Amino acid sequence: MNFLAHAYLSFRQPELLLGNLISDFVKGKKKFDYPSAILRGIDLHRAIDKFTDDHPINARAKLVFKPAVGLYSSAFLDVVYDHFLATDELAFPGNSLHDFSQWVYGSLEGQAAFFPDQFARMFPYMKEQNWLLNYKDRWGIERSMEGLVRRAKFIDDFQPAFKAFETDYQLLKDCFQRFFPELLLFVNDEYRRQLIRPETL
Repeated sequence: MNFLAHAYLSFRQPELLLGNLISDFVKGKKKFDYPSAILRGIDLHRAIDKFTDDHPINARAKLVFKPAVGLYSSAFLDVVYDHFLATDELAFPGNSLHDFSQWVYGSLEGQAAFFPDQFARMFPYMKEQNWLLNYKDRWGIERSMEGLVRRAKFIDDFQPAFKAFETDYQLLKDCFQRFFPELLLFVNDEYRRQLIRPETL
């Protein structure tokens, strides 16, 4: 799960941020239990995921992981893209990733009453271990991949995927650098479209 990308694409709006980060933990009609500003974040997350999954650049990038993790290749690519975002000097110059990470944790804590149970159990580890900041380091990606394998049903070893990441590092980085500007344009358009929906007026 690419938490950093979804946080970055939340326009520094706390409710949108929360919806964007909890979306995978909110099933079916449960999303309508949330206030409209959080619901917009849930819907934005799902639009981002669909755009990402359908993009031809990412179809090529996922082939790097497919021999190692099969149908989980999308999830592993998400983690890797968070690494390239974290190390992007245009997105996070200097030490700004640290400051952004602290803002994210603080904004989420202020809305803890809306956490789904699974996210509530996970969030203390995210904050304590500073997942968002650690995406910039390769050991942080290794740890994230290990966590994916723990939650997966059909794979039990993250090392082949991590080796694929290291072997095809430049190819994956090139895919990210070609894809992410298109994602930014899409998200800006989607955000503006959400704002003019009748139910948000």
